[in-house]
Amino acid sequence: MEIFLEILKYTFPALLMLLLAYLMLSNFTENEENRRAYFIRKEAQKQALPIRMQAFERITLFLERITPNSLLVRTPAKGLTASEYQSLLLKAIRNEFEYNLSQQIYVSEEAWQMVVTAKSATVSIVNRVAAQLPANATGVDLSKKILEHAMELGTFPTRNAIHFLKNEAYREF
Repeated sequence: MEIFLEILKYTFPALLMLLLAYLMLSNFTENEENRRAYFIRKEAQKQALPIRMQAFERITLFLERITPNSLLVRTPAKGLTASEYQSLLLKAIRNEFEYNLSQQIYVSEEAWQMVVTAKSATVSIVNRVAAQLPANATGVDLSKKILEHAMELGTFPTRNAIHFLKNEAYREF
């Protein structure tokens, strides 16, 4: 029994020191790994931030371009029937959207959903207003009615999406 106590007297502190060394080394390696991951994330964010800001700019420009005031100015209605002008407006919106489709990977899902909703609302307004016009209406008539409808709305859906995008971009800083 005395030999057992003698062995225990030497092995217990050694085992305790081994356990302590293990805990310290594992804590150190975990902290070091976290530090490395932090610096990698920081470097990736430093490189990604300009790209994300550019995406916010492009999406905002898209939303501005499909706002009725801008869309109608860029797409002249002279000499077109209302249905021809409606098709031209819808094609312009679709082309703008397809051109900026890849930007969705740089913004949140909620922000992209706001953009899609604004685009869909704009298409819906153009279609709804065109459906209310008589068959012999001109493109100019359609243009006027779209502007009147936009004025009645107050805040156009693209404005809400732009406001949301601005808030998301401000959170990046």
